[in-house]
Amino acid sequence: MRLGGYQKLTLIDYPGKIATTVFTVGCSFRCPFCHNPELVLADQFPELNDMEAEFFKFLEKRKGKLEGVCITGGEPTIQPDIINFIKKVKAMGFLVKLDSNGTRPDVLRKVIKEKLVDFIAMDIKNSPKKYSKTVGVSADMERIKLSVYMIMNSGIDYEFRTTVVPGIHEEKDFDEIAKWIKGAKAYYLQEFRDLKVIDPKLKGKRDVKPIDLEKIAGKISGNFGVMKVRR
Repeated sequence: MRLGGYQKLTLIDYPGKIATTVFTVGCSFRCPFCHNPELVLADQFPELNDMEAEFFKFLEKRKGKLEGVCITGGEPTIQPDIINFIKKVKAMGFLVKLDSNGTRPDVLRKVIKEKLVDFIAMDIKNSPKKYSKTVGVSADMERIKLSVYMIMNSGIDYEFRTTVVPGIHEEKDFDEIAKWIKGAKAYYLQEFRDLKVIDPKLKGKRDVKPIDLEKIAGKISGNFGVMKVRR
């Protein structure tokens, strides 16, 4: 498993759990607003190392102290050995939260069917018609829509979330998103942070073209079980 690092303790990445977060290297998207470019752009990848062995040694020491492991990226589902990695984590007695962009419904189907994950968080990048422009590559919307459908009908705890970027998102986009994922258990709007991004042109945009996240949330909240803004 190609790992870029891990955060030993998080109280926010896994809702309601004391967890650690591990970051995989590589992604199927090139979102200009991505805040982990070193995990997405090949020329910024960390050097190859045996971090997986180090990570599992860390987990062994944290048994009984940590409740869960958040697996994020990059995009974890493009890792060829992601299933075995999750199985090893589960075998140690930890809960698993998987973050995904939804581009690999085949992997999601497997982890759902085999009950390998306890929580799935999927990014909804934009309204369907603006997806490819938003993610920087040609997006296969059928795959992404299938992932949404499977997650919503999985019986597993889950959430959808959108990082709202001025200049990329407009208020009307969220009317379309609400129609698409209507009935979802939880949907969060996340405030864009421009401290570290792939496209330097986005620096300062959050101040120049603000978007009223509370207004959007108030307008579409009736479509979801939980609808909140994260800052």
